[in-house]
Amino acid sequence: MWKSGAAAAALLAGTGAAWAEVPRVAADIAPVHGLVARVMQGLGAPQLVVPPGASPHGYAMRPSEARALDQADLVFWLGAPLTPWLQAPLEELAAEARRVELLETEGTLVLPFREGARFESHGHEDSGGHGAHDGHDGHDDHDGHESHDDHEGHEDHDNHDGHEGHADHEGAHGHDHAGADPHAWLLPQNAATWLDVIAAELSQADPGNAAAYKANAEAGKQEIADTVASVSAALEPFRAKPFIVFHDAYQYFEQGFDLNAAGAISLSDAAKPSPARIAEVRDAVAELEVACVFSEPQFNPGLVATVLEGTGAGTAVLDPLGAKLEPGPQFYPALLRDLGAAVAGCK
Repeated sequence: MWKSGAAAAALLAGTGAAWAEVPRVAADIAPVHGLVARVMQGLGAPQLVVPPGASPHGYAMRPSEARALDQADLVFWLGAPLTPWLQAPLEELAAEARRVELLETEGTLVLPFREGARFESHGHEDSGGHGAHDGHDGHDDHDGHESHDDHEGHEDHDNHDGHEGHADHEGAHGHDHAGADPHAWLLPQNAATWLDVIAAELSQADPGNAAAYKANAEAGKQEIADTVASVSAALEPFRAKPFIVFHDAYQYFEQGFDLNAAGAISLSDAAKPSPARIAEVRDAVAELEVACVFSEPQFNPGLVATVLEGTGAGTAVLDPLGAKLEPGPQFYPALLRDLGAAVAGCK
């Protein structure tokens, strides 16, 4: 049973649905929040737990964000590999809520961590991705958290997209990088899959609005497809050019748009790279005639300057979390366009 007082009692214009029928929903990061907002559009709005620009790792929730979890009927989160700190608050604050870990849902493509500073040229059919978590139907494990046992090895991945304290990490930081790369929202096919998952969960919670959730999900998938087509066209001149990213957060975007990343200054957890790794990346920039070295707004630009020094490579800024974008139903297509424009426009 959904918690009482879930929303205002007013009827929504044109839908005939009452806000009181719509479950209260929370989402962890802005890309997930955007997808949930798209499915709920016209019916309600989810609450965002980690605000744009904040670190998904080690984030200290404000009282309003903790309250959003405490009052939620449904929580959508990417999963423990990205935000291991969120597991305890979910257990404590959202104990009665249905919790959906998107990385564990059926149909999600999950890629393994990459270790090296330089990436091998890849045919995507050999990417090593785990096709779909075939044993999961997206519903069975979330309430009891049985599936969380698989993530114990990820608790040491301290700063996946986190931006505080990276300077304290040395290259030999002892992290175990086996397992899932959590940046799975950057693959458009995953986002489209999750729209269906979100619609199914909301429909189960709120059967009276099931048709609206399904219609919103279908419209959202079409918007993503249209955005992918336009971004792909814009990226065509860049597609064969090797480039370097600041931290290894983009292999899903590379796969989705058939891009040719040559390496990363830092690992996927964005820990401070060792001098040997920086030297290896500098060599790659020279040897491969790298077109661009991408920085990120949350990280030290000095490392990018070091890699660029004495080369003819260009530079631009990528932000996998879309910190400057407006949260809401159109966030995800805007994120794809923002990333595509940054890559295509790098000089």
